[in-house]
Amino acid sequence: MIEVKNLFFEYPGKLALRDVSLKARKSEITALTGPNGAGKTTLLRSLAALEQPISGSIRVAGIDIIAQPRLCHEKVGYLADFFGLYGDLTVEQCLLYMAHSHGITEDAGPDAVKRAAARLHIEDRLKQRAGTLSRGLSQRLAIAQAIIHEPAVLMLDEPASGLDPEARSQLSAMFRELSAQGITLIVSSHILAELEEYCTSMVIMNNGEITEHRHIDTMPDQQCIIDISLSHNDGSLAVFLEARPDISLLKTEGATLSFAFSPERAQQARLLETIVSHQFPVCRFAERKASLQDAYLSRFKTQEPAT
Repeated sequence: MIEVKNLFFEYPGKLALRDVSLKARKSEITALTGPNGAGKTTLLRSLAALEQPISGSIRVAGIDIIAQPRLCHEKVGYLADFFGLYGDLTVEQCLLYMAHSHGITEDAGPDAVKRAAARLHIEDRLKQRAGTLSRGLSQRLAIAQAIIHEPAVLMLDEPASGLDPEARSQLSAMFRELSAQGITLIVSSHILAELEEYCTSMVIMNNGEITEHRHIDTMPDQQCIIDISLSHNDGSLAVFLEARPDISLLKTEGATLSFAFSPERAQQARLLETIVSHQFPVCRFAERKASLQDAYLSRFKTQEPAT
């Protein structure tokens, strides 16, 4: 559905994308994550034919979008991080306006509005002015506008920004519904726990490059995550763990340390025995499945410059 090869993009004095290549299959939900300035928004805008890369190729739904950007807009829906709505128009009027902007005829417009509103569960808000909607409902309306022309691909930049936990959960459910309906989604976000609820693959970017692209079903890998809680933490356990080549310390939160380690129970037992023999005040030693955040932290841990 999406195929990018050797993409380069340059702003004046800055190379924003460096030899980026990736693929996304039909109905996949790809999480695009990385630090600020990594190139995520530039990549999304390039995929949506809103920016012109200096070299490389992009095909979306079989279309060469660099050669045919207008045709791409028929197949792609895009929602920016900071989107605007016409506050004085009703939800129905906003959707009709967007439908006509995409070339949907006057006769076909009402049906297109009904379908988009139903997909985003805002059919009961059609007569309400957009300016009176909550942040969550505004986000639904913005997404409904982005899919009014029934695109094959939907790209969203930080869609959960500013939403409360309930609205984020509802948004995650809607993304899964859209995927089940055949839409391919690429979602840029810093909220890794939220992405894990719905995405099927993860792309990590840094300094304009893709440093990792993995499918979620490959997350377990050869390592698991161990959480150790201490009665008190003076920092010495972190020093001890970081000195071991078979351990990748991911984070420390108060008296709890998390690190990647072997899933072999015998090795875990030996490690725990060693930690206890060094008289570290262990209260809890627990194994869990690696999360997206763990994979993200592990990836950037390996990219730290040597000192």
